[in-house]
Amino acid sequence: MLSNKTSDTTITASSSNNTSVNPAIDTATLLIKCKDQAGIVQAVSEFIHRYGGNIITLDQYSTAHEGGQYFMRLEFALSGLSDIIDNFEASFGHTVAKRHNMTWRLHDNAIQTKVGILVSKFDHALLDLLWRHQRGLLDCEITSVVSNHEDLRQAVENFGIPFHYVPVTKDNKAEAEEQIHELMAGNDLLVLARYMQILSSDFVKRWPMQIINIHHSFLPAFVGADPYRQAYDKGVKLIGATAHYVTAELDQGPIIEQDVHRVTHRQGVIELRAIGRDIERNVLARAVNWHVQNRVIVTGNKTVVFN
Repeated sequence: MLSNKTSDTTITASSSNNTSVNPAIDTATLLIKCKDQAGIVQAVSEFIHRYGGNIITLDQYSTAHEGGQYFMRLEFALSGLSDIIDNFEASFGHTVAKRHNMTWRLHDNAIQTKVGILVSKFDHALLDLLWRHQRGLLDCEITSVVSNHEDLRQAVENFGIPFHYVPVTKDNKAEAEEQIHELMAGNDLLVLARYMQILSSDFVKRWPMQIINIHHSFLPAFVGADPYRQAYDKGVKLIGATAHYVTAELDQGPIIEQDVHRVTHRQGVIELRAIGRDIERNVLARAVNWHVQNRVIVTGNKTVVFN
């Protein structure tokens, strides 16, 4: 698995091949992080070639100016891959990965990422994700939605998605989180689509770099509660939203995507919130989509996003 650490900055990596590929049973995605060194592309390419594979896309990024880290995202096609993927992984790990001291992850594109969603009462981010999923614009399996309120049950069930009500109070927080963990077991990713509860560090540790949150400000500005009120009080001219991985430190996890919208002194808190909801849903959808497409590598306090 690729290593993940706390982050507050995003690097957007350029692509050497912009070919769009629909996941199929015979394609896989390989993510690599290692020290920048000669011969990496050749070694990986030759290994895939020996198995009879064909490289479809190869995106790479190097931080030679910052100590020499190298990142790669590679998609390849290989007939009968699903039958030999265990052997492929073991061989790659013992040869190429070991020789170049790589942290890496291989994903069979025939297997969809399983996603669970947590939400409270605000529905804009949740419904946007469910609509995109229904329209085939979000390539994952949304398994269920958990909420600490009953308000959105009917809306969720209208999409054919199971809905679970788990009330949270200051007295039952630990029990509620255990119930959520059990309900979400088997998922690869949790998405906080405006889930207005702070997850405990114990819960977060059980889902390392597997929780994406949408925060309604352009982090690191205006962390915590009611950021639109904070933004209004400061008289800012830009408001934004930030999708990031969740860590134990509130709103400080690795940033995946951000966006902003220009505002003026004429717009009050209610208007800022309305504008912000459009930003939030789009930013969250992009971040989730990039994650399930295996386009994100966490490195130190940053992310590399091959978008």
